[in-house]
Amino acid sequence: MRSSLLRRPDPDGHAKVSFAELFFDLVFVFAVTQLSHTLIAHFSWAGVAQTLFLMLAVWWVWIFTSWVTNWLDPERVPVRICLFVFMLAGLVMSAALPRAFDDRALMFAGGYTAIQVGRTLFFLWAVRGGDRRLARNFHRIGVWLGFTAVLWLWGAWDDSLRVPLWITALSLEYLGPSMGFAVPGLGRSSTADWNVSGGHLAERCALFVIIALGESLLVTGATFADHPMTPTGIAAFVVSFVGSLAMWWLYFDTTNDLAAGRIAHSDDPGRLARLAYTYLHLPIVAGIIVNAAGDEFVLAHPGGATSVATAVCLLGGVGLFVLGVGLFKWSVVGRWPWSHAVALLPLAAAGWVATDWSPIATSALACTVVAAVAAWERHTRAACLPADAATR
Repeated sequence: MRSSLLRRPDPDGHAKVSFAELFFDLVFVFAVTQLSHTLIAHFSWAGVAQTLFLMLAVWWVWIFTSWVTNWLDPERVPVRICLFVFMLAGLVMSAALPRAFDDRALMFAGGYTAIQVGRTLFFLWAVRGGDRRLARNFHRIGVWLGFTAVLWLWGAWDDSLRVPLWITALSLEYLGPSMGFAVPGLGRSSTADWNVSGGHLAERCALFVIIALGESLLVTGATFADHPMTPTGIAAFVVSFVGSLAMWWLYFDTTNDLAAGRIAHSDDPGRLARLAYTYLHLPIVAGIIVNAAGDEFVLAHPGGATSVATAVCLLGGVGLFVLGVGLFKWSVVGRWPWSHAVALLPLAAAGWVATDWSPIATSALACTVVAAVAAWERHTRAACLPADAATR
């Protein structure tokens, strides 16, 4: 089993996140920065749609790699080298993001497909003589990703068909896990084939949330440094920081540990990981990225009236985040947290009148909503714990 480069079984059921994985994640700090700046520079219906599409692609590359390192041991030299090669391809892909639909389409699609197909081929080599179920699973995945790679590269080559081909390719990749990567003659995978370390995958996704929140702080600091130090600007800076802090608190104080415990002790961790982490983390990450763009709009122009772009990014970003965290909790707990549903109401109502407010007032409302949900959830969590645990 060790010769196949698989991880050793962990007695605690929580495989360690390695430094190689953390190093690999640095590429996606750059990718998230590129996405945020692309959204700010091209805030139109077409620009928003393209940025959303690219974010889905970036997330899919990252989450698939996290699944693979859940099984393979990054402390083994071949696995490390593989991750470093994919880091290079990821840098190429990330550098192309702002012009992925224009003259750098082939650069983007080439980097993307190199990771997706190359990772699958490496896994099949790495598990030789090891777990046959995993190998069979990746044979199916290889068929799906091999087919979509043709669509990605075809779309990059032919700009007249780029949009429909790329949408088809990414849609098929997102459908793959829920379809069990069914292939005629090879059958389909079941979630029982995906025997994951729940704690490891939970920690990996939490780290991506940290990456997105880090980008939010970078935007806040960089934009604040580039503008005059006015009382309004300072107030906008403080509100933006508190908003990022409230997002962190809502996710990490009231959500992450609970979810990690649930998946670690689940009878079917593959099914729960597929829903809670592969799919339902998307609105969480998207909400942070969109809200970061809103923070930059506010810091650049804290006074006057709130523009439509600023209102959409602030209220929509927070709404996506709150909705995503609520869905995430529902998937691991089995019940919908009503605090999140209530929080969506003032955000929706503010959308009708936000353009009559100042940008800093709109930002303050969004910040207050997240902080209020975090406090509500903290109180609910504390009420269900023993007295000594509630203070932790």
